[in-house]
Amino acid sequence: MADEETQGAQPEGEQPSEEQIRQFEEQIRKVRVEDLILQSAVSILNLSARRIAKDDERDLEQAKAGIDAARALAELVPEEAQAQLRQAVSELQMLYAKHAGEDEAEES
Repeated sequence: MADEETQGAQPEGEQPSEEQIRQFEEQIRKVRVEDLILQSAVSILNLSARRIAKDDERDLEQAKAGIDAARALAELVPEEAQAQLRQAVSELQMLYAKHAGEDEAEES
């Protein structure tokens, strides 16, 4: 518990100090929406990749939704990250197609 307190975590029911609030406000002031969109797109792609690649977690419908979401977000991220994000989406689409084809072959 002492480690949590030294890292800024509040004990249950205790309000943050004014200094902690100021620090949080400063962090929020620096955050750009485009950066948050990029982080979200990367997280979505990582989860989608798991839903494709891990047999015990395979859910191709979820993976497709994630691929579609990341593709839609690509134009909203900082320009310098767009090509890399689109490349990741493309690679994930290929992985999805491979596994979707395998699933169809198994069902036949």
